[in-house]
Amino acid sequence: MATLDDILKKIGEFGRYQVWLFVLLCLPSMSNGCYMMMMILLAYTPKHRCKIPGYDNDTWTVQDGYHANLINSSIPASDDSFYDYDRCHLYRYSGNTTDAIRTRCSAYVYDKEIFDETIVTRGDLVCDQGMKPAHAQVVYYVGVMVGDLFFGQLSDSIGRSKTLLITSVALLLSSIGTAFAPEFYSFTVLQFIVGASNHGMFVLVCVLCIELVGPSRRMVAGVSIHVLFPFGLFWLAGAGYLFRTWWAIQLAVGVPCAVYIAYWWLMPESPRWLISQGKYGEAEQVLRNVAKRNGTQYPEKIDLSQLEQHTPGRIWQLFTNKTLAWRTMIIFLNWFSVAQIYFGVTIHMKNLGGNFYFKFVILALVEIPAVAITVFMLTKLGRKKVHAFFMILAGVSCLLTIFTVLLGGASFEPVTLALCCLGKLGAAAGFSIIYVYSSELFPTVVRNGGMGASSCVARFGSMSAPYISKIGDSVGSMYGQAIPLIVFGLIALAAGTLTLLLPETWNRRLPDTIQDGIHFGKAFDDNKKDYIEDDDSENIPTHELSSNDSNETGSSEREELAEKKSLII
Repeated sequence: MATLDDILKKIGEFGRYQVWLFVLLCLPSMSNGCYMMMMILLAYTPKHRCKIPGYDNDTWTVQDGYHANLINSSIPASDDSFYDYDRCHLYRYSGNTTDAIRTRCSAYVYDKEIFDETIVTRGDLVCDQGMKPAHAQVVYYVGVMVGDLFFGQLSDSIGRSKTLLITSVALLLSSIGTAFAPEFYSFTVLQFIVGASNHGMFVLVCVLCIELVGPSRRMVAGVSIHVLFPFGLFWLAGAGYLFRTWWAIQLAVGVPCAVYIAYWWLMPESPRWLISQGKYGEAEQVLRNVAKRNGTQYPEKIDLSQLEQHTPGRIWQLFTNKTLAWRTMIIFLNWFSVAQIYFGVTIHMKNLGGNFYFKFVILALVEIPAVAITVFMLTKLGRKKVHAFFMILAGVSCLLTIFTVLLGGASFEPVTLALCCLGKLGAAAGFSIIYVYSSELFPTVVRNGGMGASSCVARFGSMSAPYISKIGDSVGSMYGQAIPLIVFGLIALAAGTLTLLLPETWNRRLPDTIQDGIHFGKAFDDNKKDYIEDDDSENIPTHELSSNDSNETGSSEREELAEKKSLII
């Protein structure tokens, strides 16, 4: 029985029309890079101290000798060697006595070396209010998770194009609204909407990208659509450096998103979704248009209503067997850890010494070689060993900061930054691998459900990162710099080590049923032909090998690629 992929092979798997659509679909990846890390800038907490009562012109920068003496007599010295002054207390003098009482203050002055204003400095979200910025960042990640679930279901109900328009308008309006939010709570609510609409849109464009190209180009397109993600980080760093205020940075990222509204007219509906809804006439019209733009002929003899389709399984089936449950929990731990360390290292870098923007850009740059190295190693060494290597690399790199931070001090800051870059490189590579590896481990009947659950687990990892970083900030001193990296490192090391207990999937026929999943990776069974014996197998991607070996598996493999890549970041 023919499939939609057979039609795409006829009319062009990645013709000039699909290339044009692919270029358009790559742009939201850049916006996603901005939004996923933007709270690091918007909620940046600079150095601060209490404002001197009665001195209206008080500033963080020492103005003259009189000001310096006033600061020394009004502000206690910090118990933390990392700071000159106590951040949350001042001296108050009672009557005519010279006895000073150390009390908490309610007004502050801030170091404006990096930013003129953030949401922290605007609302004095420090000391007793210091957890609020972390709460706002977590609310954003909650929005991301809710957006993935809600807009994913909505796109299955009303279509990709309509949902893309809804997310584009919601993203534009909530981004602009955030810039004019009058106080913290309205800002946080709008950040939830920004997170939901941004990542909901990003998932949609990933799905559209996969569904509009043929099977032999699907893996390349699914990976390449994320190339612009680090360039979004560069855009964000540039906006922060130029504008220096949180609301201007928000507008610099949000206003360009207006272009995505034009996708309503530029982007066709997914033919795969149209067929799944029984809208065969509209699907044929889309496919004929693709053929026309590609300069190919549409196959006239194919009846779209007769195309082969598959019914997905349920996520709970992964826990009906001890072997599958154990593997699923290891996969979930890896998703949690890779998201936690990926976002955590970048969030925490503000607490380390050195230039803020230099560190931000360097941590973004390492993502480019991470992807290139990953692609090369996956084709030579398989999935399990490569993923375990990068996760252990990330974990060990973060743990080694114990020595550079606690023993080396400020003189070892470049070494600490280098170790953080290695940790980020390992996490970026791990993110690129885990979606491939885990989707190949999940049996076909529950693959989409397994990947969806993995994405949710990853969001909990990213949600934990701001709190762990904030704990380090609260502890202060060198220990505060080291503690978050130690936590990230230990979890990543555990995830990487446990990965070695999972079976390899490279050049193997992937599991279709629950029983296949239970027996997958065990001793070689000649009747089952778990291993693909082919002289040229090393040159063929795993998903294509499995397609050649089993018609049922191959079609399902191609179907699930649309889901799995959209779950990254």
